[in-house]
Amino acid sequence: MEKSLALKLAPKSISEVIGQQHLLGDGMILSNLVKNKKLFSMILYGKPGIGKTSIASAIVQDLGVRFRFLNAVINNKKDFDVVIEEAKMYDGLVLIMDEIHRLNKDKQDLLLPQLESGLITLIGMTTSNPYHSINPAIRSRCHLFELHELTTEDLLEGLHRAILHPDLEGIEIDEETLQYIAKLAGNDLRYAYNLLELAYYGSSDKKITIDTIKTINPKPVFFHDKNEDGYYDVLSAFQKSIRGSDIDAAMHYLGRLLEAGDLDSIYRRMSVIAYEDIGLANPSIGPKVMAAIAASELVGLPEARIPLATVIAEMALSPKSNTAKMAIDQALSDIETGNCGNVPNHIKTTSKDYKYPHDYPNAFVQQQYLPDNIKHKKYYQPKNLGHEATFKDVYQKLEKLKEKKSA
Repeated sequence: MEKSLALKLAPKSISEVIGQQHLLGDGMILSNLVKNKKLFSMILYGKPGIGKTSIASAIVQDLGVRFRFLNAVINNKKDFDVVIEEAKMYDGLVLIMDEIHRLNKDKQDLLLPQLESGLITLIGMTTSNPYHSINPAIRSRCHLFELHELTTEDLLEGLHRAILHPDLEGIEIDEETLQYIAKLAGNDLRYAYNLLELAYYGSSDKKITIDTIKTINPKPVFFHDKNEDGYYDVLSAFQKSIRGSDIDAAMHYLGRLLEAGDLDSIYRRMSVIAYEDIGLANPSIGPKVMAAIAASELVGLPEARIPLATVIAEMALSPKSNTAKMAIDQALSDIETGNCGNVPNHIKTTSKDYKYPHDYPNAFVQQQYLPDNIKHKKYYQPKNLGHEATFKDVYQKLEKLKEKKSA
């Protein structure tokens, strides 16, 4: 099979990469690394189609270094062994790895010593947030660089390059149609190239109009309005409308996402909202969201709109609480800044002094659980909203018992 247009247009140097000027512009970090002929292990993360693979490939081509491509999912342990042996043979190489967030433990165990020794320099790529999805042992050995969403202007720059490619000889397309493709593609340059190529080979006279594009992709261009608001702004507005208890706005943005058929993004955002914004004020909402997602997967679109709208209506009208999120964020902040301490002796694994709460009235006995230096720390600050009012009552009663026992 012949290479796709998107592959043929892949940049051979960082000077040809579209967008990402905060990393690749004159005097910026990655352009300086190439200029200084120096490379460190790194992870490039961001949305699909915005240049992660292009940047990784362009860097190694600019530096003229030996490199290999692997996919954390597709390539097996033997493939990793081969790369490591090759690195030993040539005293080092660059490993470009896609979907690094899905690297399993066996492959990590192979890779970590080679990263530590410097035998392998890693350029990892992921669409996930590396702070949450990548093994800390890998992450600590890499520099993290976030790629920004491409703008409509970035996509237009790419499309103008594409129509000059020999593969699209004789193409007829006006600026309005190019802009339509760019907006339809959101921030995915690869998708824009693929759509243009399909339209070219799918036409009888090499003339491409907006109507031609609509026969291929009938979805409306709704992600951009007159102010060029993007796709992720729609998702943001969706969450903020639910958080703000505006059921009408929540339904509007749900409709826009459903019109695009983007169920996965809806599912992910609903799952976050259930625990981040509603939380303990309505603890039953989490299972209800999962049930609505399961029902939506079972029936598919257009019927999926019904269970989704039902649970989103409840989410919008539910009392809101972010106390659990705030509590864990404060706890993590203490941990990250070293404000921790040792686990008290009486609750360690080998302790014989532990008091088993179930042996005491009301399954409660006063004993210290937090380390000494933060034993009076209060992370949880309850709200008197919805079901959390009950939790607040329990919490305050327990606090009074603790104070009474301590007196």
